Amino acid sequence: MKYIDTKKKPVLYKLTRSLIRVFYRKREFYGIENLPNEASLIISNHAQMNGPLTSEFFFPTRKYIWCIGQMMKVKEVPAYAYADFWSLKSKYNRWIYKIASYLIAPISSYLFKRADTIAVYKDARMLHTYRETMDRLEENANIIIFPECYTEYNHIVNEFQDKFVDTARLYYKKTGKVISFVPMYNAAKIKKVVIGKPIKYDPNMSMDTQRKVICDYLKNEITQMALDLPVHRVVPYNNVKRRTYRKSKEE
Repeated sequence: MKYIDTKKKPVLYKLTRSLIRVFYRKREFYGIENLPNEASLIISNHAQMNGPLTSEFFFPTRKYIWCIGQMMKVKEVPAYAYADFWSLKSKYNRWIYKIASYLIAPISSYLFKRADTIAVYKDARMLHTYRETMDRLEENANIIIFPECYTEYNHIVNEFQDKFVDTARLYYKKTGKVISFVPMYNAAKIKKVVIGKPIKYDPNMSMDTQRKVICDYLKNEITQMALDLPVHRVVPYNNVKRRTYRKSKEE
């Protein structure tokens, strides 16, 4: 999918996007100077819907966002949305969320297919994800990835699904260029986003080692950026009750 400037996208998409922005306050970005001059891989905490929405509306450079492919297909949205967003809700009101998962299906598939996204799958179709990612990087667009899974790393960020690191190896093989991974922390409760110092792919290091080194660096940098901000409630990856959100640090 070629890049299409927002101004040139369908009128319905632009209207829907504008309507969402009315209710979604602008975020302040810090550390923009840490972004490399060339295309990079931006790795962020998910903060539930806040990570993708903030990146789509306010990220300061041209970008594409890795988005789970099921959210782009009407028939696949309900099962994925319920399992990923609402399965941890109280058993007494889960029926509401099951209905909601069907109601959002046509809206989700329409918006995500027209936003600046790259479809991500966890099967053989992942090859298409990597190919499109290579194309967008060669167009000098940044790629934003939210790799958290359900396993907790600490009270700020969860463990990462680490295969996104392989993008760097494929990009190096195709272009001979060493790409950077840039940590980003979304402090949704205080409307701030911090961009940290990057780490570069090392073509001389084994992928098993490199996945661990890069993921550990990114998780630790995201954690430190959160700790350096004023004390705030951390919006977790898991969609749990708001009253269980933990503070970034004890006052």
